[in-house]
Amino acid sequence: MGLLNIATMDNSERAAISPGIVAANPSAHADAVSWNAIFAGAAAAAALSLILLMLGVGLGLSAVSPWSHDGITAATFGVTAILWITFTQLVASGVGGYIAGRLRTRWIATHTDEVYFRDTAHGFLAWAVATLATAALLTSVIGSIVNRGVQAGATIAGGAVTAAVESPAKPDADVIGASMGYFVDSLFRSDMNVPIPSVAAAEVTRIFASNLGSGVVPADDLQYVGKVVAQRTGLSQADAEKRVTDIYARVQSKRLEAETVAKEAAEKARKASAYAALWLFISLLIGAFVASLSATFGGRQRDA
Repeated sequence: MGLLNIATMDNSERAAISPGIVAANPSAHADAVSWNAIFAGAAAAAALSLILLMLGVGLGLSAVSPWSHDGITAATFGVTAILWITFTQLVASGVGGYIAGRLRTRWIATHTDEVYFRDTAHGFLAWAVATLATAALLTSVIGSIVNRGVQAGATIAGGAVTAAVESPAKPDADVIGASMGYFVDSLFRSDMNVPIPSVAAAEVTRIFASNLGSGVVPADDLQYVGKVVAQRTGLSQADAEKRVTDIYARVQSKRLEAETVAKEAAEKARKASAYAALWLFISLLIGAFVASLSATFGGRQRDA
């Protein structure tokens, strides 16, 4: 019986003919999965992913400027981030898969198709372990640093999108806290050099704030505020009430404008999050494919 026929037999047949053949080749009994090679490739891929991610955050933030007309735009920042994540997956997964395939145990007298499948599986498993390890790292202190950097860049590039998502009720608070003071001061403007009592201003502010949702100042509140304004400005009661109505309409317009801006910002943030998740999914699929392909290449070089 020639050597070619022996090479095509399984281990039991070869042992029956010549027990020394199997004994002389301990790797013939090697497991189909080389976990040491898988973990080695996964460690390399995870470390490289983390390094490239940190580099991308640094390069991205250096290209973003808080000054007007400086740095890149929000759209450019998003596209750059997507491209960098894809590049990270390609490089890290390729290196990890190649290491897993190159370091795996050599399989003796195994069919070529089986070797190809096992190499592909080794690359895929190395990618899977590396992905889980990277996800775990990104939830730790290192992940906190990366996330803060990304959020800072997104806030600079995208304006108030993050704030609108985190606090959808903030427009009302802004109107009451900041803009409301301006509107209340407008009520008491006059040629009379009479200081506005803080108690009166605070009371008018509370009256306006409590009626923001209804859109109309009740008649008794309108009459009372008009009386206070008339006393401080010298206007007639009718003119004071008209001023109160006009200022209140400006408050309502400002509130509706702030709500519209917040809703638009929240919608943009939602779409951006959906696109980011979709591209992350695609980049992960690309990484899995590249890792599997690189493992087959490394395995062939190992067996050459």
